[in-house]
Amino acid sequence: MLDMRRSTRRRATAAAVLAVLAVLAVLAALAGCGLDVVEPDLFAVTRTGEGKTLTMLVNYGGTITCDGHAAKTLPDRLLLVARALTGQLAPDAAKKLDVPSTPHSVYRFTIRLQAGTIAFPDTSAAHRPELAQFLQFALAAEQVCGTGG
Repeated sequence: MLDMRRSTRRRATAAAVLAVLAVLAVLAALAGCGLDVVEPDLFAVTRTGEGKTLTMLVNYGGTITCDGHAAKTLPDRLLLVARALTGQLAPDAAKKLDVPSTPHSVYRFTIRLQAGTIAFPDTSAAHRPELAQFLQFALAAEQVCGTGG
């Protein structure tokens, strides 16, 4: 009888150890096991016109790379705007929107999204709210970059 109790305890202990190991394996998988998880890019922007050309690459994970320099962290507020803009601009990108520049334009923007590319002058923002919102984002993001252009 004593052997049966020991055998039962051993099986219970083994089952408990296996359960703990299974939970740890699940937690390790959820934590990514320390692997670098690469987030997709939301969009790439090129601004040309007066002054130096500016390029920005905005990542879903909350970073921005400016003119090829080291990535910087976007404030949460700007990251949320960037994510929303991706959806708002996707229909125009799919149509390959290309608005011609006017004599009053100072800058020209090209935005590359997964859905396609948009090109427009800064003066287009007066007629398209989503482009106006993008220009506000670009100005704030440029400050994060530290280019102050």
